[in-house]
Amino acid sequence: MNNSKALLDEKKYNKLIVVLSIAIPVVVAALFGIKIDAELPIFLPPIYATINAITALVLVCAFIAIKKKKIKLHERLIKFAIMLSVLFLVMYVAYHMTSDSTKFGGEGTIAYVYYFILITHILLSIVVIPFILITYARAITNNIEKHKKIAKITFPLWLYVAITGVVVYIMISPYY
Repeated sequence: MNNSKALLDEKKYNKLIVVLSIAIPVVVAALFGIKIDAELPIFLPPIYATINAITALVLVCAFIAIKKKKIKLHERLIKFAIMLSVLFLVMYVAYHMTSDSTKFGGEGTIAYVYYFILITHILLSIVVIPFILITYARAITNNIEKHKKIAKITFPLWLYVAITGVVVYIMISPYY
């Protein structure tokens, strides 16, 4: 595919990327303000922490696959990682709409560590959304050189968000 064709195809996705990059964090924040008086049949935090751990593993496998030039495997793994991230988000919102937030009970240095990890996790989980979408759009429009460039930023951000999601859960789990 020539560059002008790839650029045209990529531009078709730009509006959707902008809308989703703004809408997802805004909708999640709005839903946090809604409390539903319902009890979920299962306790979700360990489930969505596990989903984060699996996402991190899938991202590493996708990275290894592309380094070994296994493009189809890489593509399937990334699609799976995206699906896992969406599933995580749905469960996370469902939990927070039906349950009160848990306060971290640690004190001193561990509290500073926890809040640093939590704040960077939350901020980067918002920042990574357009990176994931742009990286994916560049791949599906076959703009591989630009895809590779942004993937070098997207991969570590997404991996950090997935891993720190697990770390946050482990650190707060004694206080549930």
